[in-house]
Amino acid sequence: MAGFFTSGAITTQSGGFALIALTLMAAEYLFHTLNHVESHDAGESAASLAIAVGNKVIGALTASLAAVPVFFVAQHRLFDIPMQGVAVWVALFLAVEFCYFLHHLAMHKVRWLWATHAVHHSATRLNLSAAVRIGWGGHLTGGLVFYLPLVALGFPPLAVFGMLGAGLVYQFFLHLARPPHLGPLEWVLNTPRHHTVHHASNASIVDRNFGGVLIVFDRLFGTFAEAPRGETLSFGVAGTPTSRNPLAIVFREWIAMLRDARHTPGLGNKLRVLFGPPG
Repeated sequence: MAGFFTSGAITTQSGGFALIALTLMAAEYLFHTLNHVESHDAGESAASLAIAVGNKVIGALTASLAAVPVFFVAQHRLFDIPMQGVAVWVALFLAVEFCYFLHHLAMHKVRWLWATHAVHHSATRLNLSAAVRIGWGGHLTGGLVFYLPLVALGFPPLAVFGMLGAGLVYQFFLHLARPPHLGPLEWVLNTPRHHTVHHASNASIVDRNFGGVLIVFDRLFGTFAEAPRGETLSFGVAGTPTSRNPLAIVFREWIAMLRDARHTPGLGNKLRVLFGPPG
């Protein structure tokens, strides 16, 4: 694959989907502009697209390097799981969803992982262009670790990361500027309404709704939240100035984290800066 993995909401692994995504982004922008709905900032959307291009280029250049630990683990797998029948694909889907839930939770709780994921949360307007605002090189900074147990167990790497990729494509549609209510599906699926809460920086609902395709693990583990009534949702990273400079957006948190680690005395304290919670 051109990129096994990204740390944010979506990976566009084919030119065909990239074209569809661009078309939908343009359609959403035009629809809301013609209806005088303030859902986009042109400069911010342009920055998101520039970041997305950088993500794809770096992903293509580093795909072989990222594949090394995956195929090493595959060579030492415990079993060979044949991907035949509906049941095994359902099992893989649920397993990947759970691994993604844990990984996404970790991206918000471990500063080393947050340094890349913060890029995705830096958009102050939630819309489809924000979906492709993904930090660079997340597959090289430890995110793959969350999916390697499935490969070690015996699931084929292409099946595991293909399933992950399909889930990330689904997540592109979670970033609608005006999320609809999907009725009973809201109980099981991660929907645009749930993901809007995830992106909100309001103190009352920060760090909620980590699911990928499903929302059931959030409900099970107490990380689910509905949008608060009577409270306007704010987006972006709290306490961080906004920017339209793609390089500043991509590297800001990495620079801040490494600077904090350099100025912190003691190896143990430095490690806590790097691998403790953000902020």
